[in-house]
Amino acid sequence: MKSSTLRHFSTLHTWTGLIAGFALFVAFYCGAITVFHEDLHHWQSPEHRHTAQAVTTDELPALIDGMVRKHPQAAADFFVQLPSASAPSPVAYWKKEDGEWTHAPLRVAAGLDDEAPHSGLADLINSLHFSLGLPVAGIYVMGIVSMMYGVALVSGVLIHLPLLLRDLFALRPGRNLKRFWQDAHNAIGVCSLPFHIVFAISGALLCLSAVLIALMNVPVFGGELPLEIRRATRVSTGADAAGEASPMQSPAALVTAARAAAPEFEPKWLRYYQYGDRAAQVEVRGTSPRALAVSGGVALEAATGRVLNVQTGGRNDANHAAYAGLYALHFGSYGGAIVQGLYGLLGLAGAFLFFSGNLLWIEARRKRQQVAQPTHLVRMAQATIGVCVGCCAAVSAAFVATQIAAAMPGADRELIEKSACFGVFFAALAWSFVRPPSRAAVELLLLTAAFTAAIPLSHGALTGDHLLHSALLGDWVLLGIDLCALLMAAGYVWLAALTRKRALDGDPNSVWAAPTDGTQPMRQAI
Repeated sequence: MKSSTLRHFSTLHTWTGLIAGFALFVAFYCGAITVFHEDLHHWQSPEHRHTAQAVTTDELPALIDGMVRKHPQAAADFFVQLPSASAPSPVAYWKKEDGEWTHAPLRVAAGLDDEAPHSGLADLINSLHFSLGLPVAGIYVMGIVSMMYGVALVSGVLIHLPLLLRDLFALRPGRNLKRFWQDAHNAIGVCSLPFHIVFAISGALLCLSAVLIALMNVPVFGGELPLEIRRATRVSTGADAAGEASPMQSPAALVTAARAAAPEFEPKWLRYYQYGDRAAQVEVRGTSPRALAVSGGVALEAATGRVLNVQTGGRNDANHAAYAGLYALHFGSYGGAIVQGLYGLLGLAGAFLFFSGNLLWIEARRKRQQVAQPTHLVRMAQATIGVCVGCCAAVSAAFVATQIAAAMPGADRELIEKSACFGVFFAALAWSFVRPPSRAAVELLLLTAAFTAAIPLSHGALTGDHLLHSALLGDWVLLGIDLCALLMAAGYVWLAALTRKRALDGDPNSVWAAPTDGTQPMRQAI
């Protein structure tokens, strides 16, 4: 490849990485946590662990009938979680009058228990992952970012292809920090390339699916695309209501019929369509542990229990296998805890990839013969610290806030969590722009370490589920989350120490050098 062509690809890689890098850091850091979405629901809700009244499968018919009486519009389409050891008080999801989805414990939805504020921490972290927490437009922004991410991946591979085998595992520590960061950036990027390719493709498809449907619906499918997508992704046939009331089979009978039709299948949810109608259908949703397309379901007539369709594990057709496989590859829901842990580590490694890319851009353009550095380099360093470290601090602050809010009777927990998250993020971003980069980095890393260490401390102090208690009970979810928080807090302290050492002992001609006179170094205008 000609050197001029390589330079063009290098420029393309640099600018797509810089433009999309901040959003991708947030997506990857929060995505590493979202992998454990179900576990986080367990951690964030001490009231469900301690005081919620358990529901048996035999109680579900009366509770579902009560929910539909209280919320008649829900009959058209709603979910009900099946009771389990990890969720003894199941949750229901249904649409409100305005068409928005809502959820509540089934006993609350049926009017038997008073509605109480609930935590939205897991949903908040998930929204940061797929939409940066931005309403409406955020998901489309992330779709565009995912496409730019794909461009950065392709151009990065082409740039490093000639020296790939020679430099792949070459980590050269020493005084040349730029070379060390470059080696780490390249090694992580290449070793995790299959993961990144999957994420770029699936992220773009998931975020921009509505746009693709709108563009292709009429000219290609004659306006029938939404119907075709429902057929390709739903297990039920979607029959219209007959307008004739009929008693429903019990959830226990429906689960038994689903297991008979698909013995390898583990039911977890029921999704009803036109509940109470003679033509009502139900999807028994769940997982098939020994399949890539792990999620699936069995469709039945809700009134008779007759099996209509089976889409589970190896019995999926091409459409359902592709759809379920796309989700499984994106969220790491196949392979159990080992794959989840691997996805979590790869998510953190991906966040490091975008952070290190910014550091390399700054290092490559600094003035090596003068203390004063160009303004645009200082601003990029400040923005990198503010967005990346600020994101880490904000997420940890939201974790602490959810436990504090749970101890405040009647408090709006979701509002407190969001206020803590976004308040800390914007405060950290503002702080990074009023302090020298080296000082802001150390200060914000220590702040993040404090918030992260406070996660298990607040959890134990406010709920009684401290590390020893969780270990004695064998609640490995609670123990694992709290231990991971402690490890990450130690990691942030270590990074702060390294950053301080670099500021004091490293090259003084750098934006990361500590000011010697107590003020920010003089900056040279571009």
